[in-house]
Formats: sequence, C-alpha cells, structure tokens
Amino acid sequence: QGYAWEATYTRSWDTVQEDEAGSLTGAVAELLARGRRRRLLAPAAAIRRTIIRHLVLLLDLSSSMTDRDMRPTRFDLTLEYAREFINEWFDQNPLGQIGVVGMRGGIGERIGEMSGNPQDVLKAISERHKLEPSGEPSLQNAIEMARSSMSHLPTHSSREIVIIFGSLTTVDPGNIYETLSSCVKDRIRISLVALAAEMKICRELCDKTGGAFGVALNEGHFKDLLFELIPPPAQQKAGKGPGGKMSADLMMMGFPQRLPDTAPAALCVCHAQMRAAGFLCPRCGARLCDAPTDCDVCGLMIVSSPHLARSYHHLFPVKPYTAVLTPDDAPGASATCHACMSRFKETPVTAISEGMSPLGRYRCQDCKNNFCTECDVFVHDVLHCCPGCET
Repeated sequence: QGYAWEATYTRSWDTVQEDEAGSLTGAVAELLARGRRRRLLAPAAAIRRTIIRHLVLLLDLSSSMTDRDMRPTRFDLTLEYAREFINEWFDQNPLGQIGVVGMRGGIGERIGEMSGNPQDVLKAISERHKLEPSGEPSLQNAIEMARSSMSHLPTHSSREIVIIFGSLTTVDPGNIYETLSSCVKDRIRISLVALAAEMKICRELCDKTGGAFGVALNEGHFKDLLFELIPPPAQQKAGKGPGGKMSADLMMMGFPQRLPDTAPAALCVCHAQMRAAGFLCPRCGARLCDAPTDCDVCGLMIVSSPHLARSYHHLFPVKPYTAVLTPDDAPGASATCHACMSRFKETPVTAISEGMSPLGRYRCQDCKNNFCTECDVFVHDVLHCCPGCET
C-alpha cells in the first residue's frame, strides 16, 4: 500500500465498523460517547468568561497549503472548515466580531475587515481565486497586522488571534519575539492549529499568550482542534479590587430600534449607502445596517437583547447529566424521556462504551428528570438549558 498522499481516493467507509448484527449503531454510539466524555472533562462550574469577543483569523496562503496530505488539499479543506467555524462561532458568540488576514508572499494581507455580520466575513473568503496560495508565510507581519487592528478595542472585550498554519517556515522582517512580547503586553491570546508539524516558535506564541496549540493528525482532528476554540476562553487575571476579588468595569450598551423594510430610505453611517431597513442608534439616532456593531458616530456599542441572552449560556453551562447504569439507580423514574417522550430501553445493552448508559437514561442532578441519549446531546450542544429545570 502506497503513501496516503499518493492515493487517488480514500476508503472512508472502512473506518466504520459494523457490530455482530451488521448494524452501525455501535459506531454512532462511540461518537456520542466521545462527545460525552469530552463534556465530562469540561468544568461544570461557572467560570468568568468574556462574552464580547474580537477575533482575527490568520489563514496560511503559502505554497505549502497546496499539499494533498489532507483531501482535497490543505487549502481547500482550510477554506471549508473556516466557513463552518465562522458560522458556528457567530452562532455561539453573537456579540463578537471577526476579521480575516492572509499570509503569503512574505507579507500579511487583510482579506476581511473586522465585522459582526457573519455574511460579510463569509463573503471575504468566498472568492477562491483571490486566495490562491503562493510564496512563503510571515507570522510576524500577519500578527502585527492583526494586533494593529485590535489596538483600539476596550479592555472589557477579549482580543484573540486564531492561526491556521501549514508551513514549516516563516519569513519575518525582524525579531518575532518582540512581536510576542507586544502581544503579551496587549493581552492578545494567540491560538494555532498546525497542519504540518510542531514548531518551537508556534508553541511559544500560544503558551506565553495563554492560547491553545495543536497539530492536526487528519481531517477530523483538524476540525476538532479548530472547533474547540469556539467557546469563550476563561478570562485572564487582571487587577483585583477590594476583598481580593477580580475587578469588573461597567460598560454602556444601546438597544436599537429596528426599522421596517417600508421605512423611507436614508444614508447609513457604516457603508454610506441608501438603505430602508436597519437600526437606529438610541443615543444619536444614526442609521445602522446591522447589530451588534459600534455606532460610527457616537461610538456606542449597539446590541440586541436576544444576542445578549444567547451569550449567557457560556457563563452558566448546563451540568453534565449522570449516566443511569442500572434500574436501581433511578427508582420510580418515568418510562419515557422528559423532553421528547420517547420510551427508554427495558433491557440493558451489553456492549456499551465508557461514559454511556446501557439503558439510554441520563439524569439531571438538579431536577432529577431522565433524558434519552439524543436529548442529552441536544441539551448540552444546542439548547444550553435543561428543560426539566426550566419548568
């Protein structure tokens, strides 16, 4: 058998193993068990996090991204995962903003300006012919460009850089350790996903700024490493106030008035274009296209109340449900799932993965209600609140 990068196609179906009865249920259960074990390792207690995030995505557009060790190429796979990452990131962080910077030809290129609208960010990376890989990357130039775009941000928002790096070299005009020191001083968190191998400077960039570092083993691992950066990171320690507690500053927000499509057209202050629909700044009355954003006239942060409410589930996560191993662990429990009303299994499954319930029951420790496997996943990954505790 030849090397993986010489193969004409990948027999991905060979990685899925059937059980004795010829069913794929065991393979699906293993994927669910892997997600459950990852949730159990996550801290269940409330952690101070920054819900207003500003992130710059650095994409390696050097010639090394044309390698085919990841199908179809590193470049195409990176663009595909970057689109999925942006959609999911904005879904879980509706008050955040993302900018995109590319690395090729020894310089950093600004691909997309910092924006809180996911459609604007996706549009910036949608034209593939403008992002064709060439030359060598420059970590220092790209990080300096990202750092300069976040220099004006207030202290209550997080400053993050996520790098997707596929090269083993970086062409820098100066001492990159000076750039690293500037990032530490400005409290910019750098996280990096390497597609080739670990480099010492990449590891130091992440370790000294408090970010995450990982080397992708395959396509699935690449996506896992990237999507682990979606939840807001724990807030770094700053100055402490009276009593030894971390100090907190109040911040001013404005809830805008939404204009209907039938409203008379007027000039928006963000794009200088005539638009009918939009939002009105509650402080100065300027017309804005989208929310959340910052008013270009008075500088007030414009948010909508649903976006603010959706950001709170990171601060108060749902506690992991406990797997019910035997019927004696749940005496007098209902025979159906509390959420979807589907009936639980009466006979336990013999071959079961670690962390999974042989009865398909998972109990909330607060409301003592039982949930099925599918609802357990849905509550923790999508809903972010326990239906039993809310009723």
